[in-house]
Amino acid sequence: MPSRHRSPALKFGLVLATACLWAAGCATSSHVITGKVRPAITPDQVKLYTKPPEKYEEIAILEASSKRSLTFGDQGKTDKVMERLKAQAASLGANGVLLQGFGERSSGSVGTGLGSTSFSGSSAMGIGFGVSGETTDKVGNGLAIYVPPP
Repeated sequence: MPSRHRSPALKFGLVLATACLWAAGCATSSHVITGKVRPAITPDQVKLYTKPPEKYEEIAILEASSKRSLTFGDQGKTDKVMERLKAQAASLGANGVLLQGFGERSSGSVGTGLGSTSFSGSSAMGIGFGVSGETTDKVGNGLAIYVPPP
């Protein structure tokens, strides 16, 4: 039976893959219940508010991000955050979300590099080049609210 030796590059790849899978399990939204939860409704029944309606009941504090959404551009990421806020609110029976703020947070970085070496007799020469860039996600906060019918 042949022995199985893993190269340092393969070990690093396995560690990196494990870290990515672990990070993929992180939540893209969260909430804190502050009022009475109602039966769930569909997200299309949830209205977004930038100013508080005249009468409402607070249900929960919400937070959502565009993490793992595969959307590009600020507007696409903001739309994904609003979609996730509405889905959370709907799951709590809220028919409204009072938007409280949007921002950005660093979600990691991407980098790549290339290197080459050559050996000749008793000397060696190496050269390398690399680039990296930061990635960001949009985040949004709001209140899940119930607005009674007029």
